[in-house]
Amino acid sequence: MRPIQMVDTSTQYQKIKREIDAAVIAVMESSQFIGGKVVNEFSTNLAKYNGSKHVIPCANGTDALQIAMMALGLKAGDEVITPSFTYIATVEVAALLGIKPIFVEVDQHSFCIDPSLIEAAITPKTKAIIPVHLYGHAVDMEQIMAIANKHGLFVIEDNAQGIGNEVIFSDGSIKKTGSIGHIGCTSFYPSKNLGAFGDGGAIFTEDDQLANQLRMIASHGQSKRYYHDVIGCNSRLDAIQAAILDIKLSHLDEYIAARRKAADYYDAAFANHPKIKTPFRAANNNHVFHQYTLTLIDVDRDALNEFLAEQKVPSMIYYPVPAHKQKMFDAFGGSAYQLPVTDWLTERVISLPIHTELDQEQQDFIISKVLEFIK
Repeated sequence: MRPIQMVDTSTQYQKIKREIDAAVIAVMESSQFIGGKVVNEFSTNLAKYNGSKHVIPCANGTDALQIAMMALGLKAGDEVITPSFTYIATVEVAALLGIKPIFVEVDQHSFCIDPSLIEAAITPKTKAIIPVHLYGHAVDMEQIMAIANKHGLFVIEDNAQGIGNEVIFSDGSIKKTGSIGHIGCTSFYPSKNLGAFGDGGAIFTEDDQLANQLRMIASHGQSKRYYHDVIGCNSRLDAIQAAILDIKLSHLDEYIAARRKAADYYDAAFANHPKIKTPFRAANNNHVFHQYTLTLIDVDRDALNEFLAEQKVPSMIYYPVPAHKQKMFDAFGGSAYQLPVTDWLTERVISLPIHTELDQEQQDFIISKVLEFIK
């Protein structure tokens, strides 16, 4: 049996090595490393795949979120509604800009922000909602957009873990996550479903004027070279990463199918176990399983994590400390929040290996070790 990896990017690379190597060499020979044809082609292809009118590539997913907030004119003293149960980048950039994150509880089943609790958190200072498609499961975007439209709020989708997920609306229409809100943001960190061989990110929008603003901010606020109209930053996706991502984009749907197949196998193995709750899958979206995350009932989660490590089975806890309990948010009153579902989940979730190269022999071994510990 091959060693088990949390994410096996090396084996994935070997399968597309000829394509990747040729694309990288072509960039090297062109000497056009920043911007240019390759970056533009990837942006066009990603926009087509995601059903978005505009894609603005950038240096990473964190920058994507910051640029989105800047383009919408959010400023110090404003408030944004977001879950606490998320990777810190979602709310870190808000704090960096002096914007106050208002934490709203998540749904116990989907792990995503609970739309039914959002309206109670809206104040005159609220300017945006930042839903997070956590672990690859989509937020109920139909409800989110209805609330945003009712209250005149922007929606910035954190789609770093959800790219490729399709949401089915009540009228039968289908949209991919990242193309539903006013702005969508994603990350191409190597472990992501669409991962680069370094860092990278992208911003999605349907709005022409907003797209122009996003492009300017990502490029030092330039409307044209050396003419700086707004305060911006320097956030670029380089051509080598764009070339790699363009190859991997053509395989993304098969990658998602492989992850779903692995998730199905796990689900069957853990079905009806009284102490193991497998990932929830809503009928109106297609979970892309960036992570396969169990919720444990009456199990010492940390002890299981240590046991699996001893058995050479990697596992991860995403996330052991929610944002509202991080020291960095003390100044924003984070410790005053009462989020019992978030706290309950952070003590019980554990993610097992899931990736495109996971085989049945590996999964059988992982499953056997989990069940060996959880009687």
